[in-house]
Amino acid sequence: MASRPVFMPSDNTFTEVNMKTIEFEWVPGLSKVQKMKSVRNLHLAARLNGIDNILEISSKSDVELGIALSAFNLLYFLEDTAVPVECIFQCAKVFEQGGPFEDIKYLSPKEAKRDDRLKSSGNLIGFEFEGLSWKLTPETAFYDWIYINAISKQYDLLKKLKNYSAFTDIEFNPVRQKNCQARSVALLKTLMERGTLDNSLKTQSAFLSNYNVLREMNAQLDLFSISQSIDT
Repeated sequence: MASRPVFMPSDNTFTEVNMKTIEFEWVPGLSKVQKMKSVRNLHLAARLNGIDNILEISSKSDVELGIALSAFNLLYFLEDTAVPVECIFQCAKVFEQGGPFEDIKYLSPKEAKRDDRLKSSGNLIGFEFEGLSWKLTPETAFYDWIYINAISKQYDLLKKLKNYSAFTDIEFNPVRQKNCQARSVALLKTLMERGTLDNSLKTQSAFLSNYNVLREMNAQLDLFSISQSIDT
């Protein structure tokens, strides 16, 4: 058995997203076929817990939309080119001894994620992108910002997302990772349902106002709870 979070739009003003941890039967193996079997088991278990209209957001999704929304595939449009969100995220990192490394955005997503400079430049201290500096808190703010901005420019994706109300990422391990594309989509849906998406993307401060100060404390409690049951 394993555990993974299912993210949903928030139905209250105190959180950005709702999250429910689901236990399910994990299918061993690294192949895409095996991962897709685990996704199906996760979604079945979620439905038994009353969660419907679920979309896997990763290359392991069996829905074209879920694959398109993978950070490796979702494009962020710059003035002169379009770059995968994963490459934007990696190239914007600022470390104690270097960064941001803007040339990383011209690599493939896999190459960008594995660039040696991301491991040899000291501790991560923030992000810099398009003239804005981002702190490490709220933890997922910068990732959410670039991910949601990327989707917001693609009306066809926004339209298709209306059919879904819960999101997973089988590759996301909340014990080891902080940023999650499924969570970012759930936040996008929260902003859409509140009617605040356009306003939230006007400025950095407007976007950051969506994050509740209680989130950091709640995240620590959630992390402790998940760590007791997750199959690493």
